[in-house]
Amino acid sequence: MRRIGLLGGTFNPPHIGHLIMANEVYDALGLDEVRFMPNAIPPHKQTTNDATAEDRLKMTELSIASNKHFKLEPFEIESGGISYTYETMRKLTASEPDCEFYFIIGGDMIDMLDHWYKIDELLELVKFVGVKRPHSKAETTYPVQIIDAPLIELSSTIVRERVQTNRTITFLVPTEVEQYIREEGLYGTR
Repeated sequence: MRRIGLLGGTFNPPHIGHLIMANEVYDALGLDEVRFMPNAIPPHKQTTNDATAEDRLKMTELSIASNKHFKLEPFEIESGGISYTYETMRKLTASEPDCEFYFIIGGDMIDMLDHWYKIDELLELVKFVGVKRPHSKAETTYPVQIIDAPLIELSSTIVRERVQTNRTITFLVPTEVEQYIREEGLYGTR
């Protein structure tokens, strides 16, 4: 069985916190690879001034290009609509029966697991791996393997706000992502 980590999210935009989280889980569990899976329309988060799904997919691709263990998983964006992890994993596990999936979530999502769509059925398809985040309890009654990783107080919201107020995002996102944001005029840049 191939052991595959899946890191889903809006990636609006992807930042170094996402990369560190994926790398820490990859290393701690000895995974074969980690796939970054931007969602089409997230059920938990929607903000104004979002980048398009295509922009988020491209930024994610740019952010992971230099790591041979990271792959882009376009499944949810290609499927369109609201992205429910259960529906995605039902289809992925059916199409890849030789893989064992480890779904990577941050502490904020651990705190919300009891609100996830068909969570009990989802637990039959994946193993949850959690990484604590600042200001989250990272507590749940559901089985989640917690991985110790450096805590970085960074979010996509912070990156967007910095772009909108003409502050630096250097070192918060990969250089290629920063260039893409500037070139495409995302998040209020011109």
